[in-house]
Amino acid sequence: MEVGLVALLRTAWIAATLPLLIASLPFSWLNPVHKTVLAFAKRGKTMSSSRRFTVPQKFFCHFYVLAVVWTTLLLVTTWMYAYKIVPMYVDPFLYPTFASRFTGGSHIISWRKSPSVPMGYRYSVWRSVFLLLLMEVQVVKRLIETIYVFKYSSTARMHIFGYLTGLFFYTAAPLSLCCNNFLEVYNFSVNGVAEFIVKGKKNAMQDLDFDSLEFISSFLKLGWLQWIGAALFFWGWIHQRRCHEILGSLREHSEQNVYVIPHGDWFKIVSSPHYLAEIVIYAGLVVASGGADLTIWLLFGFVVSNLVFAAAETHRWYLQKFKSYPRNRRAIIPFLY
Repeated sequence: MEVGLVALLRTAWIAATLPLLIASLPFSWLNPVHKTVLAFAKRGKTMSSSRRFTVPQKFFCHFYVLAVVWTTLLLVTTWMYAYKIVPMYVDPFLYPTFASRFTGGSHIISWRKSPSVPMGYRYSVWRSVFLLLLMEVQVVKRLIETIYVFKYSSTARMHIFGYLTGLFFYTAAPLSLCCNNFLEVYNFSVNGVAEFIVKGKKNAMQDLDFDSLEFISSFLKLGWLQWIGAALFFWGWIHQRRCHEILGSLREHSEQNVYVIPHGDWFKIVSSPHYLAEIVIYAGLVVASGGADLTIWLLFGFVVSNLVFAAAETHRWYLQKFKSYPRNRRAIIPFLY
């Protein structure tokens, strides 16, 4: 099941990325592909007045509600599995032997820490928890921004295909961060529910010997790549928040459906700095993962190809809309593109 899930996620990311890459190639005979992909990707100010096969752009909120619920579920279950089954600190004298597990001496789901699990696997699980924790910070921020920062016009629309793509992304992206351990976490969670039903709340909770210090301190055992990745993640996270505040303020200080040129922060160098910041955020996740997981690299490839494609169209729209638009700005990559 786990191998099948990893293969499915990798196939899905490749299938989602290839059309974007092909549509971005500078060949005239690919113009039909470019126009088709562009029609699906347009939203808000870059979209035509047609309302066919579209939904309100304020439905962006659905992405982040889904993302927060799903990421929180994955984070809590993976974190509990890591703490109870594969902690970074192990005292073999406190735990039952493998013989007791097979003879019924342990609990149904084994609320016990196993000293025999290889340390490499322990690091893998705790890295997944670390990545999901970063993802949680990102999706909660995006949900808050969608509700309180962005003021979507009542006429702003997006293509239904783009809407479905967003739902797919925020389902598959958090799962990609923990897919290598998903089967074990799933079995742990199912067995935990079974024990809760059999024993009842009072007895089941008595088995949960919880040490909050140990719960948190396991992160300190992670490698330097995780912390460099987290620093990169929060660098992009902070700049994205600033750029979103700038974009949100434009709507507040302008007439309905009247667009103005944004200024400040990374808007000084690119037209879509919030997209650039998103790329930095996911680059941070790649670094924090250790850079050895192909699934996370494919997730990152989709993020880059999707945002570069969208940023190029936004840049063209700005140049056509405003004659005084700063010519030194690039679309998304400073000084290059």
